[in-house]
Amino acid sequence: MVIKVFLASSSGSTAIKKKQQDVVSFLDALKVDYTELDIACNEQNRMWMRQNVPEEKKPSNGIPLPPQIFNEESYCGDYDTFFDAKEDNRVYTFLGLPPPPGSKEAQAEEEEDQEREDLRSEEEEELQQLEEDEEE
Repeated sequence: MVIKVFLASSSGSTAIKKKQQDVVSFLDALKVDYTELDIACNEQNRMWMRQNVPEEKKPSNGIPLPPQIFNEESYCGDYDTFFDAKEDNRVYTFLGLPPPPGSKEAQAEEEEDQEREDLRSEEEEELQQLEEDEEE
């Protein structure tokens, strides 16, 4: 799986530059393999990004701004959804990648799995008790 980060190397917007740097720096810190694709000097990259951002995720003017993040062909999101995932310790889920063992995200998933298993066990016990009560 290749994470693709669409960036604009020659953006005049300081806000866009900061957002791009934030995404790239965070992926570097997590040691996530990714590819930077420049939309400023490569028309094919720009067209691919614009065509593959889902309509419901495009701004009102219809032109998505960088950074835009994909896992192969699957759209992950823009900077705002990346930031939300980062704040919630869900970046690997956002990227469609399995979290590394020992990460906060992996621990959270393990806890959720355990809670689901506990609920399933409780439901099975309740069903078994109901069946026993009906037999009496």
